[in-house]
Amino acid sequence: MNYAIIRTGGKQYRVAPGDVIRIERLDGEPGAEVAFTDVLMTAHDGALQVGKPLVTGARVTGQVIQQGKAKKILVFKKKKRKNYRRHHGHRQLFTAVRVTQIETGADSQSETGAESHGA
Repeated sequence: MNYAIIRTGGKQYRVAPGDVIRIERLDGEPGAEVAFTDVLMTAHDGALQVGKPLVTGARVTGQVIQQGKAKKILVFKKKKRKNYRRHHGHRQLFTAVRVTQIETGADSQSETGAESHGA
């Protein structure tokens, strides 16, 4: 199984090739390529690479599918017996991205880290 864990927009996502993820809004028109370099972990054919904190040389590329707004969230504030009521709505902007490729970093990174940590 081939997957990676990336960080974007202050959140972490587990992605695999072909997945469609909805992330915080990024610049780019539908059809544009986008690259994520904040890769925290990769898994390729059973071999895990965990970054410290990032995997060096790893990169996830994707294609922007859609720019849009999420469903409306209603924010209602009230203080009982004070006649205080506030009604406010919010629609978060998002970007839908289809993951096209996961490039893993250097394989020697995890082996050298294990040796130096044990000493």
